Parts: sequence; C-alpha cells; structure tokens
Amino acid sequence: MITISLCMIVKNEEELLARCLDTAKDIVDEINIVDTGSTDKTKEIAKQYTDRIFDFPWIDNFAAARNESFKYATKDYILYLDADDVILEEDRVKFKKLKETLDPSVDSVSMYYNAGSDEYGNVTLRYRRNRLIKREKNYEWRGDCHQYLDVHGKIINSDIAITHKKIRHAVGRTISIYEKKIARGDIFSPRDYFYYGNELRENGHYEKAIESYDKNLSMPEGWIEDKIFACIFKGDCYRHLGDLKNENFSLFQSFQYSSPRAEACSRIGYNFHRQKNYKTAIFWYELAIQQEPDPERWSFIYPAYYTWYPHLQLCVCYYNLGDYQKAYYHNEQARKYRLEDNSVQHNKKLLEGLLKTDKT
Repeated sequence: MITISLCMIVKNEEELLARCLDTAKDIVDEINIVDTGSTDKTKEIAKQYTDRIFDFPWIDNFAAARNESFKYATKDYILYLDADDVILEEDRVKFKKLKETLDPSVDSVSMYYNAGSDEYGNVTLRYRRNRLIKREKNYEWRGDCHQYLDVHGKIINSDIAITHKKIRHAVGRTISIYEKKIARGDIFSPRDYFYYGNELRENGHYEKAIESYDKNLSMPEGWIEDKIFACIFKGDCYRHLGDLKNENFSLFQSFQYSSPRAEACSRIGYNFHRQKNYKTAIFWYELAIQQEPDPERWSFIYPAYYTWYPHLQLCVCYYNLGDYQKAYYHNEQARKYRLEDNSVQHNKKLLEGLLKTDKT
C-alpha cells in the first residue's frame, strides 16, 4: 500500500483548519503545514495534528509557497489541500480504497474539485485537478496565482472529489497580485489573461474583464477550454453592463471552439426568455438539457445548466404558452434537484390546480 504526505499552506485559518484535517488525518501518513505568517491560533491548532510545521514568508506567490510545502514530504505520494477544503465521507471511503489498490507506477491521480455548492447540496462548479502526485517525480507548481501543477507521465482519473467549503471570499487579494505583475512588466500568458479576467469579473470590474478575456482570445496559443469560458464569461460581463447584443455575440463566439455547451445554451435561452420569445428560448433550454458533461473533462463544469436550471425555465416558458402538462413535467424534473425550493413548490401547486381544472 502506498504512503501519503499531506502538504498544506496556511495563513490565519483558525476557523477552518481543524475541519479540514479531521477529514484527512486518517487517510494520510504525514501532515506538513507551511505557515505563511499567521497571527491567530492557526499554528496552535496545527500542533494538535502534527509537529511538522514550517514557516515561509509570504511573497505574493502561491506557487512558491506550495513548492515549499512539497519539499517537506517524505512519503510515496503527495496530497495537497487548502484549509477550506474537506473530504466528504463517501469520498473518504473511495480515497481509502484507492490508497490500498493504487498501482505504484501511476504518477498522478486526478480528482474532482467541487468548488461550490448550493443550499440544497447540489454541486455548482466542478473541475479536475492533479491531486495525488508521486513525490519522486518532483513536480512543481507554476504561476503566481491560480497556479497549476506541471504534471506529466502516467495519470489516471478517479471519481473521488475534494469539496471546497469556504466561508468568505478574499476580495481583491488575487487582483493585487496580478496588478503587481503588470507593474513589474511581466509578460502575461493566455492563462494569465483568462484568470485575471475571472478575478476582475468576480470583483465587478466588467469592462476591464472583457479586455482581459479578449486578450486571451486574440492569442493563438492557450488552452481551448479557457477560450470557451472566456467567451461565456465575457457574455456575463456584457449582461451586467446591460449590453444584450454583445452578450449574445460572446456566447455564440464560444461555438467557434467547441460544440454548444449547456453553460452557453442556458444563457442564450434566458436572453430569448426575457424577451418573451418563449419558443426560441425553449429550443435553447432543450439543447442545454440534451448535453451531458464529459466526466473526464478537466475544465469548468456548472452542473445546474445541464439539470435543474433549464428544466425550471422550460416550466415557465411552457406555462406562458399555455402547455401546462409540459410545464408540470419540467418542474418535476427540476424538483429532483431542488425539492425544498419555494419557487418549485409554488409551481407544483399552481400547475396541479390548472391541470385538475382542465380535466373537469
């Protein structure tokens, strides 16, 4: 059976660190904590789980800190987690089985990262990451922020998920790192422009985000998946700016890079929906629910756009067209994911009344 070193970088994580370590401590064989300048009780909490606690000054570079944490690993494989990550019980069971059965010739195991969830327990954002990597390969992190592991060799994809459970968003922190890169005159890669655009968008700087996404799209190199979502996210920026024409243009632009994704189709459907063009909206919502996200896909997957969201919108569209039977059907499909949703419950009661009236 393989052995595992858990490597983490932390700073002021007294609220979350124990929660994370409680879900991982019996899976791993060693815990290494690199502290980048905590002023709270983070180190005291860490000492309850390990004596392998190290200091590293924060230099506005996540990759440097993560690489530092990897230096202390002594076991066969390295697992990394953030303090606001947890391993849910069903994934802990899968993880333990993986540990018992993993072929030592494997260089890396990718796992899902469930980066968000709604109030009903549905995953809202999922993507893959190289999560369990062979120590002797000396893989390194790249990038000041939104860093990635430069991994090659024998990689297998698992169905294990690491779940992100943040309690607050670090507003502006990552933007400042990018701004320092700009001030230094650093050359941005397509990936830098994509993630800088994401940070700008998430912090409400929509016009600057559009500029960053366009710079990504103008460069022939770069990951095609980033370009697909640069188009979709650029559309979101135009929506916030009230520019419907350019929003639709951006969403259709994503089709240059792949077949239609549900993330784009659902948005296009909504644009026709809000214009009360229900038949056209139905076409796009139906196209969305026909898509199935590839479980092997590494880029962003937003499950709502493949499931409850287009069904709920189809319910509204068919209601407005007077087709209460189809409206009821799609509301029931949405209810599978959002049983306690007040709007779904309201629709169910309303439509059951209308269908009963029709029969009489």
